Amino acid sequence: MSAVQTAPTTGRSRLTLREIVLVVVLGVVFGFLYWVFVQAWNALAIAMGPAGDLAQHVLFGSWLLVGPIALAILRRPGVGILAEMLAAIIEVVFLGSPVGPLLVLSAALQGIGSELPFALTRYRRFGWGVFAASGALGAGLVFFWTAYRMGWYGQDLLALRLGMQVLSGIVLGGLLARVIVRALERTGVLANFAIGTAAQADGIPQRHVR
Repeated sequence: MSAVQTAPTTGRSRLTLREIVLVVVLGVVFGFLYWVFVQAWNALAIAMGPAGDLAQHVLFGSWLLVGPIALAILRRPGVGILAEMLAAIIEVVFLGSPVGPLLVLSAALQGIGSELPFALTRYRRFGWGVFAASGALGAGLVFFWTAYRMGWYGQDLLALRLGMQVLSGIVLGGLLARVIVRALERTGVLANFAIGTAAQADGIPQRHVR
């Protein structure tokens, strides 16, 4: 996949049934994966001992993955926000997240931050820089809401928390998302979505999987 790709202009204002199904599938899959990441967070917090409270910032980027992945595949406004919120709903309704309904609000903020860099390029650029910016903004935007909710303002560690979370967002929520998208693209399973159409327009051979 080239660093810069232009999505074809379709004139469609609504998602197709195929696209809706994909967003739902991504939301469900990552909802369960996010729950797994929570278990990893708990284990890391124990391993970090007195600094265990910072473990959430180390792994935070992993909870941003579904947004940029959905955006890179479908290249449609709003799908990153929708996918993040669906994943949060799965966590709350089916997996009993201790955060409760507030998790959906956090997911919306994450999705908005993650989607903004793609929106600024009119969903036409999907290089490493855009993915990195997606992870940084997704992690950064929700941080200020979380800091208010958790009472972090006024703490000496506030800047450290923010820096760790943004860095995690860049690496785990942005760059890793692009790696996953490229791996999926090489399998051919995405050939019938916007990402496959863009690759064909660029002259990149696609392997179709029935």
